[in-house]
Amino acid sequence: VQLVESGGGLVQAGGSLRLSCAASGDTFSITVMGWYRQAPGKQRELVATITSGGGSTNYADSVKGRFTISRDNAKNTMYLQMNSLKPEDTAVYYCKANTWGGYNYWGQGTQVTVSS
Repeated sequence: VQLVESGGGLVQAGGSLRLSCAASGDTFSITVMGWYRQAPGKQRELVATITSGGGSTNYADSVKGRFTISRDNAKNTMYLQMNSLKPEDTAVYYCKANTWGGYNYWGQGTQVTVSS
């Protein structure tokens, strides 16, 4: 499984961005997918996860009500709609895919910078 993120960039506080994560390869084996982020000097943290059918989602408390995770299995793509962005949302955002075989795959990351 290969994952490629896109959609990052520089935005002012209060603005919005939509990240995409395109999956390729053995996409039929993908189960739960998620977005994680890592700010400079900090550990990578969970942002949101979504089950294979999209029926169940989970969010970090810090992004609840502002971020929305979704996936389009027909396009093998996962999204993260980020609204009301704050400077503390600045980080490299990574997508992750779990598979039936118990493997985890990561994308290369996309930078999100929120200016105050």
